[in-house]
Amino acid sequence: MGFETFIAKRYLTARRKQAFISVITFISVLGITIGVAALIIAVALITGFQEDVQAKILSATSHLMVSDLSGDNLKDHETLAVRIRSMDGVQSVSPVALNMVLIKGPIKDQPAMMKGMDLVLEAKQAPWLGKIETGSLPETGGGRDGVVLGHDLAFALGAGIGDVVRVITSSTRLSPLGLVPKIRNFRVTGIFSTGLYEFDSSTAVIPIATAQKYFDMAGGVSYLQVMIRDVFAVSAFKAKLQSVLPPIVYVTTWAELNKSLFSALKLEKNIIFLTITLIVLVAALNIIATLILMVMEKTRDIGILMSLGATPRNIQKIFFLQGSLIGVFGTALGAGLGILWCVLANAFKLIRVPVDIYQISHVPFHIRPVDFIVIVGVSLVISLLSTLFPSRRASKIDPVVALKYE
Repeated sequence: MGFETFIAKRYLTARRKQAFISVITFISVLGITIGVAALIIAVALITGFQEDVQAKILSATSHLMVSDLSGDNLKDHETLAVRIRSMDGVQSVSPVALNMVLIKGPIKDQPAMMKGMDLVLEAKQAPWLGKIETGSLPETGGGRDGVVLGHDLAFALGAGIGDVVRVITSSTRLSPLGLVPKIRNFRVTGIFSTGLYEFDSSTAVIPIATAQKYFDMAGGVSYLQVMIRDVFAVSAFKAKLQSVLPPIVYVTTWAELNKSLFSALKLEKNIIFLTITLIVLVAALNIIATLILMVMEKTRDIGILMSLGATPRNIQKIFFLQGSLIGVFGTALGAGLGILWCVLANAFKLIRVPVDIYQISHVPFHIRPVDFIVIVGVSLVISLLSTLFPSRRASKIDPVVALKYE
């Protein structure tokens, strides 16, 4: 340990005549601690919310959707599916028949989005269908048609396993009274849960063949859902996919469908980071004030050290190390408190939110290593920069003037 480090530590830990300086030093450490802890907690909150919602969206929806540009049903979907499956990076391609319906349950009626899907294929790749909450997937052929309801939709309808619900679609049929909506009864065979309230409260799933017949699609589908291996490369894959498909076919990605949500979260994360960084800046000003007062108090000591052979560089290093110790200690303490809070909040689910608004039941805290390094780095840089002016001022003290009146 160099004598500069020894003296810097001594100045921080020794009792002083000026207790006011000790108070400012404590406030400096406390300010940096609070700032770093608040930054870690805030960034972890936004990151956790974004990652949790993103994971649920990706588990419940397709990575890319291939549909007809005119808005009509996709007719030649088998040929398109074969062409898409031959591309590198494609995990699966499956047809989806989609329509808005009104479901009349035992307790109340509820509008819903009814999706016809290849349940055998989807059960292999979609966890929410592969391991549904209760019941089983409906089987095609024989007996009454089955339907799988989202957890919150089933709760709203008051429907359970084995109950019969009446589904009314916008498709019409000709009757002696004229055109009337098509009505069909479905037996509830299963209830699924993705954790995404918007999806679980408005989605019912039936076999694709049943949906095509019920919605009068004549073998067509609403769109093809494409799952790829790298979900974050959808933009590049979309461009490659669009180049091999007919001009009338339109491709939409999961990122485009949720662009406003993730853009808002990213903006909020940046604003929170910049806002709370001001706390660290205020603490840095306290470091400057502490060191300036320290220089004034230790003017005699500086004169003695310089008369004994210490160079201005040695004096500058002493006060630089003193300010650095304040910054490092405050940053380390704040980082520890921030991580501890995130761990406890996740373990005990301390912050609960309305699931129908935020899509999640509690706030998750996820701190990325990159975010942690940036927060600690910014705090240390601000702390170190705040020591430059006071330490430079200390190095310029004239030892003759410092000792003249001693």
